[in-house]
Amino acid sequence: MPCHAFPNRNAPGRPPFPTGPALCLWLFLLLPATTRGADQDWPSYLGDSGRSHFSPLKQIHRGNVNRLEVAWTYHAGDARENRSQIQCNPLIIKGVLYATSPGLKAVALEAATGRELWRFDPAGDGNAGAFGVNRGVVYWSGGNDERILYVADHFLYALDARTGKPIPTFGKQGRVDIKDGLGRDASRLLVSASSPGIVFRDLFILGTRVAEGPGPAAPGHLRAYNIRTGEIVWTFHTIPHPGELGYETWPPEAWKFIGGVNCWPGMTLDEKRGLLFVPLGSATFDFWGGNRIGQNLFANCLLAVDAATGTRRWHYQLVHHDLADRDPPAPPTLLTVKRDGRSIDAVAQVTKSGVVFVFNRETGEPLFPIEERPAAPSDLQGESAWPTQPWPTRPAPFARQLFTANEITDLSAESHRAVLDRFVKIRPHVPFQPPSREGTIIFPGFDGGAEWGGAAVDPRHGILYVNANEMPWILTMVEAHPAGGAALSSGEGIYQQICAACHGLSRSGDPARAFPSLLNIGAKLKKPDIIQLLGHGKGVMPAFAFLSPAQIEAVAGFILGETPVNVDPHASAAASDTQPLGEPYTHTGYNRWLDPKGYPAVKPPWGTLNAIDLNTGEYVWKTPLGEYPELKAQGIPPTGTENYGGPVVTAGGLVFIAASKDEMLHAFDQKTGRLLWQTKLPAGGYATPSTYQVNGRQYVVIACGGGKMGTKSGDAYVAFALPR
Repeated sequence: MPCHAFPNRNAPGRPPFPTGPALCLWLFLLLPATTRGADQDWPSYLGDSGRSHFSPLKQIHRGNVNRLEVAWTYHAGDARENRSQIQCNPLIIKGVLYATSPGLKAVALEAATGRELWRFDPAGDGNAGAFGVNRGVVYWSGGNDERILYVADHFLYALDARTGKPIPTFGKQGRVDIKDGLGRDASRLLVSASSPGIVFRDLFILGTRVAEGPGPAAPGHLRAYNIRTGEIVWTFHTIPHPGELGYETWPPEAWKFIGGVNCWPGMTLDEKRGLLFVPLGSATFDFWGGNRIGQNLFANCLLAVDAATGTRRWHYQLVHHDLADRDPPAPPTLLTVKRDGRSIDAVAQVTKSGVVFVFNRETGEPLFPIEERPAAPSDLQGESAWPTQPWPTRPAPFARQLFTANEITDLSAESHRAVLDRFVKIRPHVPFQPPSREGTIIFPGFDGGAEWGGAAVDPRHGILYVNANEMPWILTMVEAHPAGGAALSSGEGIYQQICAACHGLSRSGDPARAFPSLLNIGAKLKKPDIIQLLGHGKGVMPAFAFLSPAQIEAVAGFILGETPVNVDPHASAAASDTQPLGEPYTHTGYNRWLDPKGYPAVKPPWGTLNAIDLNTGEYVWKTPLGEYPELKAQGIPPTGTENYGGPVVTAGGLVFIAASKDEMLHAFDQKTGRLLWQTKLPAGGYATPSTYQVNGRQYVVIACGGGKMGTKSGDAYVAFALPR
């Protein structure tokens, strides 16, 4: 029988193996939850394989939620000042909490106290340095074998759930390189996984994060691994190969060099049917598709496949030939809805555009009518925008769709004037407006509408709960080479293609997205340091190993302000079957549209929480999510804020969500949307909470990693419970 309370009970400094009364208590804690009648796990990412975000717990309810207090706090100790995050939705299984730290270390904690039981550091396992973020881990058991699976950098790890040690029989000493098996050489390209995979029987099915900008990118093919050995069992080509369905929707050779079409937000499983629902992202480059003219299946699709074999069952494309990074941002949600007295098993997909698509889970038939609406053409060189885009007629969008002059902020005369001056110089906003050199308004913005936190559902009533951003962004395209020069002929040209999207054309950075300024980087780093970073990556910055040494040195020189040095435009160290950098356009970065005081350029609300009845398509309620204390002090009603991380719904009639820029954890009344309780966190809770019960006590735990929207970074998990 596995021991979770004392995973290293014979290690120095650990309590001795319990005897007498202590042994009785220890054995009691090991009894199944059904025997104790006290425990309730949070066993899977977002609560269950259907991604419902729902818990049947009701010890904490509308009448007592205002009595919640901090039960324990755990500090991981590896946050980086204003540069790290924790987006993890932790698992709780048999009294043990499994999660990840800002530095992508896997940890196991005693769920009732927050005491650390073990820690695994991928950097100590021969990993050159994990980067990025992690939204969760996966638990699997088979007999006496219990495993935690998660990805750090480009390695999938299988750890012993009791000790945190790698499973030596999995892959190569406990890890698998997920760059392998993609059908082309991805060794020099970005391949990672921010969101956890999913288990079906003895299969571990994983999506990936890949590059999205100009230049080489790996394909996002879906793969199922044998969970015991790490061997690939099946692969679904998300960019179809010759002879496969959808091949004709791309140029003939596109499958050899186009990247993306990846499942980065995670996926959803109907265990009874063995149906896997996969939200697939955009093809690269996100904002110019002249080298991928066509509809581009299976990009931007909700795809249903047989989980055992990877065989397609049905698909629905949510965006045709995407040019605005409108990939589905979260796993879909399984629920049952009522229609004409019948119960229909459904799957609901929220989107960055702020709409919900609802389908019959078995057949893919839309449960509300979907129209193909006309879309504007593109005037960029070589581009051909798709003439129509699908749009669900119900429910109504949960975020505004048009930024007109009437929507310009009126917080102050100064703010209104500054936004209006910019408004008249860029293209008028219409739905599906393609990218442009004048500037295109993206509203809802690049992060939604809905974002990776996803939606919760009350399975008893068919009500969907989803938080939304209403932040406008501006996308501006520029030619991808300096005046009078060829693309990639200098460090400046390469910088524009691979660096400007994050650090800006002016190298001034983006503090709201934790991208630092490079203007005075020479005071901190020398040229060899920058060359090392470009070649190997660090933190959230990926490696650009597909560049040649000469290209990397030229970029480093440009960043440091050295005299430009031209390089061979074809001097790429990438494999011969990857397309070198060469798109005619890049962009000036992901730019929020803010007024001079740093508030969104649009009138409030800037963030909302929504309850939608998917039986009818009608809204139950909508309420602002978050506030700015300084505006509240001026008598301005709650505006809502940008938000990241999803809600949790409980049988106690509550919706728990953190997510907001004000660094609060909130509890709302599930029926009315009324705010019942909130508390300040040590750093922003930009993650989805978990709720569980151990020894008869219900807890709500949230990762407090901060680091987004210009807020401070943190390293804590904080659990709340009612007083004993």
